[in-house]
Order: sequence, then C-alpha cells, then structure tokens
Amino acid sequence: MKRLSPALSALYLVLMITVVVSIDTAFLQQHPELRLIGNILIVAVFIAGYFLLARFKK
Repeated sequence: MKRLSPALSALYLVLMITVVVSIDTAFLQQHPELRLIGNILIVAVFIAGYFLLARFKK
C-alpha cells in the first residue's frame, strides 16, 4: 500500500476533525450516546476513505 503525502494526510485529518465537530454541534449536542456512536462511525468512514485513497494513488 502506498502512503499519501504528509500535506494531504494533514488536510484529510483537518477535514475529518471539522466534520466531527460540525456534526456534534449541529445535531448531536444533547445526545451523548448518539454523539459517541456518530463520532465512531464518522472516523470509521474517514479511515476507510483514507485507505481507498492510498490504494488508488498513482
């Protein structure tokens, strides 16, 4: 498996953090259990996307 460049990895990490915080503050602020499950699912989707990007990188 190839690795993504450090700049692209950092940008991807910032995007993931932004999405998690946005979803937390917009929709899940009053539901701690759903908040935890939602955060885990979001991170899992981003990890899968990262591996797909790394796999198809030229």
